[in-house]
This record gives sequence, structure tokens and C-alpha cells, in this order.
Amino acid sequence: MIVTDTATNLRTVKPRQAVLEMPEYHPPLGGRTALRLYFNENTFGPSPRVIKRLRTMTAEGLTTYPEREPVERIVAKHFGLDAEQVLLTNGVDEAIHLICCAFLEAEDEALIATPSFFMYDVSVQMMTPHLRKVQSDASLGFPFERFMAAITERMKLIIVASPNNPTGAVVSREHLLTIAAAAPQAVLMVDEAYYHFDGASVMGDLATVPNLLVARTFSKAYGLANLRIGMLAGNAELLKYVRKTSSPYNVNGVALDCLPVALADEEYLSWYSGQVRVGRERMMDGLRELGVPFFPSHANFVLMNIGPKHKELVAAMRRHGVLLRDRSTDPGCDGFVRITIGVEEHVTRGLAALRASLDEIDWSKQQVSESASQQVSDGVREFE
Repeated sequence: MIVTDTATNLRTVKPRQAVLEMPEYHPPLGGRTALRLYFNENTFGPSPRVIKRLRTMTAEGLTTYPEREPVERIVAKHFGLDAEQVLLTNGVDEAIHLICCAFLEAEDEALIATPSFFMYDVSVQMMTPHLRKVQSDASLGFPFERFMAAITERMKLIIVASPNNPTGAVVSREHLLTIAAAAPQAVLMVDEAYYHFDGASVMGDLATVPNLLVARTFSKAYGLANLRIGMLAGNAELLKYVRKTSSPYNVNGVALDCLPVALADEEYLSWYSGQVRVGRERMMDGLRELGVPFFPSHANFVLMNIGPKHKELVAAMRRHGVLLRDRSTDPGCDGFVRITIGVEEHVTRGLAALRASLDEIDWSKQQVSESASQQVSDGVREFE
């Protein structure tokens, strides 16, 4: 779009109205020298086989365009799917974007529950202003009945994260299948980015639910966040349209070369996800001991309610060498802080820093406002 500035009589370029109105994400990537318990990343590293594979890369290999399809066949076989049922993407972020591009017209509606992953807002509102949001109550559980009531005939895309970020809550398979059945005209994308820390999945329902897509990432349990690779699995007919919106070279060759090696090392994956599950219980036990209210989690993080001193706690933890995430700008999360769960040593360090920091800021449970979890903030939100 080109507009004329009447004061100067000069024509200038303006973006689409949807771009002007869509929310903007702000990744907090600066100053990451402390223990990274704030970004839901793998805190240890990928499989040693991945590191070994990286060392075999050649200069010539870096000069060629990446071939995604051969690796999609390997991934499909790993998950018991046909190659046409798998699309590799530049992280789940791109998967969300591609789905929105493939299925949303400007007049269509999309549906999410909040609080949840901020990139849903960004990608949906790039295509349509009709994003419906169903806010969780103070428990931060999935609002199933109100969510079902929000489904309309204009709904073309529904996104549900299970386990959810930043709450750690899960949505039952029965509820997910009910949602899919209630809106056959809409794509239901189930974001299973944190699947490995919970174990429940609807991947096995892809053959019988034609409007279902499942997103997985290799950033978390596999430790490949820097390589930017994720996947969509689902009905081949649906994925045909999503594939059409994708660049043929959307996933870099280094990631494609390393992914089969990472998938093959199931022993490493079992070890790391086990470390997180045990560490998550330790963290929640530690929070109970400290009297800190928190939300039971099925992911690699725990969300806690610090109340008015949330910023002070984040600053104090940084001084103690540990990074936390302040989630107060998420809808219904005023005063909430999130801590990532990693390997045993990192959980130990995180708990020790938390005890020292809470004492340092003179925190007490009484300071936590009973109404804090009911508040919805309009502040600037951050990514991940």
C-alpha cells in the first residue's frame, strides 16, 4: 500500500493493516551468561552423537542446498507415519505461520486458550483480525467447556498446546478429539512441543481424525534449539496445502544432517527427559517447602506465583547466577515467574539460588495477592 503525506506531498510505503495491528514479540536474548532456567531450553546439550556428527561436516557440504524430503522419510518411519504425513519446518514457530498462511482468510476465525504460546497471536493476527481467546480461570487449567462454547461455523483454525506454555497444564485426549469433532471445517493443531516431559499424545489419532495436525519440536528434549527444526504430522491432504506455502529450503542442511542421529539416540532422549521429570518433582517439592504457590506442571518448567515482588526475584536470581522468566505480562499471570527444569545439577543450583533470593528480597506468601491470578495484563509480551 502507498499513501500520500498531505503535509509534504510525498508518497510513502505502508504495510498491510493486519501487520500494523498484529502484536510484536520481544525475545529476551541479551545477557545469557548465567544458568539458563528461563527459556525452556535443554540445559545440558544434545546427544553426544549429534556433536560427533557436526564434526564430520565439510566445506563442500555447506555449499549445497538442503534436501528436506529424504530426512522427512526417516522421521516419518521413526514415528510410524507415511512420508506424506510429515513436514519438517524451521522450528514450530514456522509451522504455526505456515498453517495460518494455508488456511486462514481475512474473514475467518481462529481460536486459542490463554495464557499460551505468544506466537499463536502473532501468526494468526497476521492473516485475520478474528482471533477468539478463551481465558483460563485462576487455576490456569484448560477451560474446556467455555472453549467448546466459543467454536463457531466461521472457525477455520483451532490451536491447543498440551502441555501448555507457560502453565504446564495438559488437555486430555478425549477433550482434544471432542474439539476436533465439533469443528470439522477447522484445522485443529495440537502443539506437543513439551510431549517428552509428559508422554500423552494424539499422534496415534491422525489416521482417524482428518482435521488434526500435531506439532513437535526438536528444540527441547533433543537439545537442537539453535538448529531450528520442528515438524508437523497429520493428514496428508492437509499437509499438502501447508507444504505448498513452505519454502523448499526452509530447514537448514546442518539441522537435517543431525536430526536422524538425534532421533536414533533413544537412550539419550530417555535419560534427559527422565532428568527433567525427576527434577520437576524436586522443584515442586522445594516450592512447597518454601511456601511458594505454583501450578502443577507436565512440562520442563514450573510457573510460580511470587506476587508484587516478581521483578525483584528475577533480579535477585540473576545476581545469584540463575536466569528466570517473569511472565507477568501474560493474560492472567500478574506476579507469576517461570523456572525451567534441567538436569539434576541445574535443579540443585536453581533451588539454592531461589532460597537465597527469596530471603534476600524478604518475600513471604502473605504478599501474594489473592486476586493476582485473575488479572489480565495489556503489557508488552515476550516470546517463548
